[in-house]
Amino acid sequence: MRKFRLLSLFLLFLVLTLACNMPRATPAVSPDLAYTAAAQTVEARMTELAAQSSPTPLPTSTLPPLPTLPTLPPTFVPSPVPPTPTNTPLCDLAQFIRDVTVPDGTVFAPGASFTKTWRLRNIGTCTWAGYSVVFDSGDAMSGASPSPLPTVAPGQEVDVSINMVAPTTPGTYRGYWRIRNASGVLIPVAGGYQGRSFFVEIKVQTSSSGFDLYTRAPEATWIASPPAGPGVTLTFGGPDTDPNGFVMYRPGYKVEDGSTPTKVLETHPMWVDDGVISGLYTPYTVSAGDHLRVKLGFLAKSDGSCGVGNVKFQINYKEGSLHPLGEWTKSCNGSLITVDLDLSSLAGHTVQFVLAVMANGSSDQDWAVWINPRVEPVP
Repeated sequence: MRKFRLLSLFLLFLVLTLACNMPRATPAVSPDLAYTAAAQTVEARMTELAAQSSPTPLPTSTLPPLPTLPTLPPTFVPSPVPPTPTNTPLCDLAQFIRDVTVPDGTVFAPGASFTKTWRLRNIGTCTWAGYSVVFDSGDAMSGASPSPLPTVAPGQEVDVSINMVAPTTPGTYRGYWRIRNASGVLIPVAGGYQGRSFFVEIKVQTSSSGFDLYTRAPEATWIASPPAGPGVTLTFGGPDTDPNGFVMYRPGYKVEDGSTPTKVLETHPMWVDDGVISGLYTPYTVSAGDHLRVKLGFLAKSDGSCGVGNVKFQINYKEGSLHPLGEWTKSCNGSLITVDLDLSSLAGHTVQFVLAVMANGSSDQDWAVWINPRVEPVP
């Protein structure tokens, strides 16, 4: 509106000015021409005014791009800490203590009967009432399953026994057994196999053929020696005049009790004070039920009386190192010592037996004899 008023005043002023300045003698100007000139002047002025009133455009400037911010990792929200576990006592829990009978690897003849016993402890909180032992897997070996258990309170131990029969085929056999509660649930066994069972393991071998130490004496390695120092290897069969000692058969010779046995093996130590003689036999695998049997004594003098012999008899076995089986001190007194050694603890072991004689002081008349030494099975 302001521009319009200015324009109107300007036009009025222009018309008045033109009217006053025109000479009277000059012919009159055409109204159309005057209007056209005025209009053009007004248009030019309006353009100028419009240019003056228009705001000056701001210079265009290019802003630098915003820096790219690094991508932040997702916020880590820690998981809640689980509660500390507590040891909650179990109602049903057994513990294997030990094998009472038939250690693992015990050797039995085919079809032999035996009783396996385990010792267990109730370490749960519930009393075992109406519980039983049941076969789980492996070789049952004719063991009765289930076999009832007596009542066992928490903390008490119980010996669990199962009667079994060895298979008839040679080999190694193992059977796994478990405890079942009154509800028919099998309970865990701490210290047992895989924390759940206990087992019996045996070896079955054919019946022993025995080992005749009298007959096999020539196969043994015989050594005589002083109490200290290197030994001398002896040739089986003497002679009985060898100062290093000797080993030989004496069948039909009279011994100190007046008898004349047929299987007499004489082993005389080296002819020095405290002299020694020993024989190392070939290997033999011991079977269950084997016993080593022999009678110990001295040869009698030609008149049947006793000499002055005095020795220590020893029976040992070698399995890696030397192990004792027994020792007997003997003087010639008119009687023999009868030896019967149960070799059950060596069943399944391959060993070499060692027979030894050591003089107690002088070796004079130490005509020590082993009467029918042998290993034989006992039914």
